[in-house]
Amino acid sequence: MDLKTIINNHGTTVRSIIKRITNEHNEDLEQEVYTRVWKNSDKYEEKGTLNAWIRTISANLSKDYLKSSSKKLDDSTTADETALSLVRDSKDTPESLLLKRERQKMISRAINNLKPKFKEVVMLYEIENQSYEEISQKLKCPIGTVKSRLYNAKKELATALQELM
Repeated sequence: MDLKTIINNHGTTVRSIIKRITNEHNEDLEQEVYTRVWKNSDKYEEKGTLNAWIRTISANLSKDYLKSSSKKLDDSTTADETALSLVRDSKDTPESLLLKRERQKMISRAINNLKPKFKEVVMLYEIENQSYEEISQKLKCPIGTVKSRLYNAKKELATALQELM
């Protein structure tokens, strides 16, 4: 598989992961993902899917970027974009759209306030739609730990959101 095919097949996923983790469109980071994929293609083991491998590289580089630049996740960008997509896709009243937007902001804040180990599992499971097994492999922990973290994260989210609403 050539680099152009990889970019065409996985570009949307890579951009999405970078955007979710860093809250910014970062072409340099995206380019670094493809560079790593290309340079390390001989290290790819066909135990997992190519897509999962590329997602892992994207997520890890995004996290490294955040650590190195000491950036903090800003939930407003993600919430605003989600709210805008809701506006475009619905014929709701302005009041209901405002409520949806505010609700989305609260959810984003609650997710961003989770402990890192819980937030990571929520992002992988709910946003990237990864299975327990994929998350387990990525985080190098037992499936039971993944399930437990997800359960506890949802419990914390429910508590946080009840207080906010």
